[in-house]
Amino acid sequence: MRVALVPLDERPVNTSLPAAVAAIAGVEVLLPPRPMLPTKRQPGDADAVADWVNQLGEDAELDAVVVSTDMLCYGGLIASRTSDDTVVAVARRLDHGLRALRRRRPDLPIAAVTLVMRATDSYSPEEEPEYWSEYGRELHALGAELHRAFEGDPFVAEDAKVIPAEVRADFLTRRLRNHVVNLEVLGLAAAGVVDPLLITADDTAVHAAGSLEQIWLRQWTAALQPSADVLMYPGADEVGAVLVARSLTSRNAEPVKVAIACAEGDEGLERVAPYENNPVLTTVTRQIEAAGGVIVTEAPDFVVVVHAPRPGDGDWVRGAPEPAREGAAAATADLVGRELAAGHRVVLADVCYPNGADPRLVDHLVARRLLLELTAYAGWNTAGNTIGTVVAAGVATVLGHRWGSFDPVAARAFLLHRLVEDYGYQAVARTELVRDLPLRNDRPFIAPEREAGYIGDATARLRQCLAELSPADAERFVLEDVSLPWHRSFEIDFVIRSTS
Repeated sequence: MRVALVPLDERPVNTSLPAAVAAIAGVEVLLPPRPMLPTKRQPGDADAVADWVNQLGEDAELDAVVVSTDMLCYGGLIASRTSDDTVVAVARRLDHGLRALRRRRPDLPIAAVTLVMRATDSYSPEEEPEYWSEYGRELHALGAELHRAFEGDPFVAEDAKVIPAEVRADFLTRRLRNHVVNLEVLGLAAAGVVDPLLITADDTAVHAAGSLEQIWLRQWTAALQPSADVLMYPGADEVGAVLVARSLTSRNAEPVKVAIACAEGDEGLERVAPYENNPVLTTVTRQIEAAGGVIVTEAPDFVVVVHAPRPGDGDWVRGAPEPAREGAAAATADLVGRELAAGHRVVLADVCYPNGADPRLVDHLVARRLLLELTAYAGWNTAGNTIGTVVAAGVATVLGHRWGSFDPVAARAFLLHRLVEDYGYQAVARTELVRDLPLRNDRPFIAPEREAGYIGDATARLRQCLAELSPADAERFVLEDVSLPWHRSFEIDFVIRSTS
């Protein structure tokens, strides 16, 4: 099976992660040539990407297509927030790419994702327009006030008084353009051009400009009643992997059955994770549906065990958070043990903290010799990123076994990679390595030699982590090619390769 993917941007979570999920089931992923893709703030060539999508219609052996409209329309995630492209230019790309492909291949499964533009509550301009360094938090607050005003609260927006008129106009005009484009993509779903369509949002909040726009998009979805499956929920960087998993289900008549379990029960699943705007149970449900699974309570193909969000705002990016309750970590490990003993495959979504694993949970799993019995594990960035990752890997595992194409080496490498990155790096090594850095996690290294030194130190830590977690695997796999994709400590990339 061959799946073509237009990724959200060039980062490994949007390119390598979907390919790694597909590899579990023995499936090949095709990407646009690297020169078409962006390099952080340098946009990709959106017109060339539209041409590439158009030409996919000539590939008779292609089985499915997954498209990020942010790449197709603007040239990537950051470009969707910073480019000056007009609605007219963007609509041409949608027509030349997706509409033309549908005309040429009427039966080809085409899945799409479009993002609701974020308004991060920070003063970091690394991924935003430059004025974010002065007015970012005020613009975030403005969006929240607009949302509350829509709900009937008096419009206050004191922060708006300090935002220059031209900045406010640019911020809202960009949002208007992106919202119109999202409506156009929703129209593609209504016209049968794409199915499913995911409308996702990253770094959102209960009250935010993006949350308000999601209300309007839901209204139009209800009005249009598209035959396509349209899902809306928090997420971004994991969606490529989720939709690649969904594309695998297009050739499988029997659904993948998924159960949800949480040691803290309904109370844990009803918590709203940081950077999201709905209970974590909603996120799990939407991610399972997006990946083509169906939720069951009995005889599942795999179980999603959720290590629930910790009450509060702990975040590894802001330094070591207060420890999670020991009892919750122990109870989650016990739950994993019970599900494995019942003969179930288990994928573990560690969403206790954003941006890293709960070390206490990993310790409990190691002590019980359960960690390496997992089908998949994740604990990175937001709850949506983590949950989507393990659900996608679970679906690929089930289908790979059904088809006889399951690749045990790829599956083991996937599990080890996430354990080493989300636990070994994000929660442990990075916290220690950045202590002496004169920069924040989202600011790039200025001196190449300083970055090279950081990579050398990180490489040693990651190899040590792999050896400690699984001495046997450390003999069968090599960890190499460590890099910082955006030259900052927030993301890291490496390869875990079999030596046999």
